[in-house]
Amino acid sequence: MTDWIERIVETMGIFGIALLMFLENVFPPIPSELIMPLAGVVAARGETNIVLVILAGSIGSLAGATFWYGVGRLFDHEFVKRLADRYGRWLTVTREDLDKADDWFDRYGHWAVLFGRLIPTIRTLISVPAGFSEMPITRFLVYSSIGTAIWTSLLALAGYWLGGNYELVETWIDPFSIAVVILVVVIYLWRLVTFNRRHRDPSGK
Repeated sequence: MTDWIERIVETMGIFGIALLMFLENVFPPIPSELIMPLAGVVAARGETNIVLVILAGSIGSLAGATFWYGVGRLFDHEFVKRLADRYGRWLTVTREDLDKADDWFDRYGHWAVLFGRLIPTIRTLISVPAGFSEMPITRFLVYSSIGTAIWTSLLALAGYWLGGNYELVETWIDPFSIAVVILVVVIYLWRLVTFNRRHRDPSGK
């Protein structure tokens, strides 16, 4: 996956970064923890600008968050939960996951949108209860933009600062990225296999 991400960044530039980060938010198994550091390394090699990398990553990520916000605004709680009951197995999302994000939102208020963008898994799901609660789109974009910019900046700058020693980076980033991918796949398969045990259908169907 590392080579694939790097090829997209090198061939498509900042547009590739934005696309990858959008997909990362819509389809979480693509990890931002891999995309942005690699984009930072590419910037360190002088192939693009680190500021543009951060902007592109933030815009793509924010677009993905807005997609899920739109889902929350368009459909009520029970409709989305029924979709999770029917199709959530393949995305490994249960109504309990949605309830958890919803409860977290209710507990911490609109600030949850900002800080939720810094927490894996929650950073995607938190947009749904924001839409459910009809949080004003302007406020949602402001809070989401701040959290997203912090997240993408930290990841991109980590890769950028290490990019000067790219040969050294290569010696650990490939094993690390392979470990991340394996972990993501294992977690996805585990959630897929155990979905029925974690899933609770109030109707008993």
